[in-house]
Amino acid sequence: MRNFTNVNDIGELKAALDKARYVKQNPFADQELGKNKTLLMIFFNSSLRTRLSTQKAGMNLGMNVIVLDINQGAWKLETERGVVMDGDKSEHLLEAIPVMGSYCDIIGVRSFAKFESKVDDYNEVILNQFIKYSGKPVFSMEAATRHPLQSFADLITIEEYKKTERPKVVLTWAPHPKALPQAVPNSFAEWMKATDYDFVITHPKGYELCESFTGNAKIEYDQRKAFKGADFIYAKNWAAYSDPNYGKILSSDRSWTVDSQKMALTNNAYFMHCLPVRRNMIVTDEVIESPESIVIPEAANRVVSAQTVLKEILINL
Repeated sequence: MRNFTNVNDIGELKAALDKARYVKQNPFADQELGKNKTLLMIFFNSSLRTRLSTQKAGMNLGMNVIVLDINQGAWKLETERGVVMDGDKSEHLLEAIPVMGSYCDIIGVRSFAKFESKVDDYNEVILNQFIKYSGKPVFSMEAATRHPLQSFADLITIEEYKKTERPKVVLTWAPHPKALPQAVPNSFAEWMKATDYDFVITHPKGYELCESFTGNAKIEYDQRKAFKGADFIYAKNWAAYSDPNYGKILSSDRSWTVDSQKMALTNNAYFMHCLPVRRNMIVTDEVIESPESIVIPEAANRVVSAQTVLKEILINL
């Protein structure tokens, strides 16, 4: 594996999960792989779990780690070609990228959807520029359309906690005060589609995700109906995908908040969320603090997913 941006890059899922289990059981076994290698983590957006978990993963592998915040610790970067740079942006990404590549062996990039251009967002303009111009392996730490390290950690967590071979997994939309990208739900759907789980997506009408990610997943507009018999509930907000409402909030309906009454409809389901979570918007205190909430083990597995990916890239350097 050279680059990691989606589920197809990880290879056969069973083999990937076996590798992840080994990494979790033996976190410091492969430090020679990363010796004298440098990981550069580039953040165009804020982060907590991704920053800490990926940095920890690199350190576990014996790597040197450099973290760069584009909006706080670097020149403001221009990303468009043909622009007369007479504004507040002092450096162009096309010069910055190869310079960054000269300082490291592997690059991680975090760059959210801007909701300014659906075409640019879904063509992953920034991430693909790093892949094209850096000369180094690149992995996504969340891009405009996907968050593969999160989804890999989600899959690892479901495999650890599932009580049946083919669990029912429900991805549910929930209200949020801000318009959020579709990256996490897109990616989660894409990874669930690669399994043989019973996968259901539930959301209000108008919040349909891009079919290239959801595939043949069942779509249920009745949240309570979707929850019946579920083994895992994955809650997440996202803004509208379809035109002309791309990037917009169509609903703030609090009846979609995940609460104990809805969880009672499930098969004693585990509650999942990528975090950070807006309490009593996405999920009630009672649910997220319940014994069935696995958001903390899920977050802890972010180290495992990142380390498994970095290990595979190091092996192929």
